[in-house]
Amino acid sequence: MTKALVTGATGFLGRHTARRLVRLGWEVYGLGRDLQQGRLLEQEGAVFTAGDLRDAEAAERACRGMDYVFHCAALSSPWGKYRDFYSSNVEATSHIAEACKRYDVRRLIHISTPSIYSSQQHRYGIREDDPLPARPANAYASTKLIAERVLEQAARDGLTVYMLRPRAVFGPLDNALFPRLLAANNSRGVPLMNNGRASIDITFVDNVVDAMLLCCEAPLSAAGQAYNITNGEPVMFRDLVSRLFALLDIPLRTLPLPYAAAYSIAAVSEAVHRLLPSLGEPLLTRYSAAALGISQTLDITRAREQLGYLPRITIDEGLQSFAQWWREQS
Repeated sequence: MTKALVTGATGFLGRHTARRLVRLGWEVYGLGRDLQQGRLLEQEGAVFTAGDLRDAEAAERACRGMDYVFHCAALSSPWGKYRDFYSSNVEATSHIAEACKRYDVRRLIHISTPSIYSSQQHRYGIREDDPLPARPANAYASTKLIAERVLEQAARDGLTVYMLRPRAVFGPLDNALFPRLLAANNSRGVPLMNNGRASIDITFVDNVVDAMLLCCEAPLSAAGQAYNITNGEPVMFRDLVSRLFALLDIPLRTLPLPYAAAYSIAAVSEAVHRLLPSLGEPLLTRYSAAALGISQTLDITRAREQLGYLPRITIDEGLQSFAQWWREQS
């Protein structure tokens, strides 16, 4: 029986990945820090272990005897201390890569991020090898980019690794993307910068899992590279939120904002929160403002041609799936 480790298995993408592998008949080991979610994973047929990949020995124990490792674990947030992002996203990834090499894991599938492309310029059809902004948008983007560089070196040293950059993943169990929009709607309203005309990509979670599984069968010539993963259906932000709230049967409240003003407010808010860390995460960061107000779409040609990736679930089907799950939770 094929054995697989899923890191971040108690998170959104990790749990979907573990579930799929169990259904496929794999022997699945999930590593995470949420004990309650870990118990649910065990009920679904996986073996759960609580662990922290910032500990090199924990990474070695987890990877020993595995055929495949799906590295979904990361610290993902628009706000936080750089050292926390570095330890979770760079050091942990380095530990996983070293353990995979030591125990001859067949393939490492790593979840990276297109946040490395974020800038103040509208960009369309971004390819994986297009020039990156001179300065990463935040600590998350910076450390995820460094993690890719670590894995590129590991690939040169002989590790078979595939790096995926899925954009704005959504679906059942989502605890970040759409829930934040719903929380904003319940507060002052969903920010619509420049009338919500920004063109964006999003990705249904099952399509990301499909891409991860394709990496297990892809030719070795495709290894050592990064791949953009989206639904391949760019959509204007205002259209997306209108469709989402209509399906949820929730009145949509919007907060119109000029982008320049929103960006300035975010910069001031960040400065205040740096001075007063006890305030926690700012309501709006410059990264979040750009994500909502700046057009950014990705080219997925490389994934189509080298992995055979084809988005199976459309945005509308994905929104319906999320809406059904959300209503059931409510």
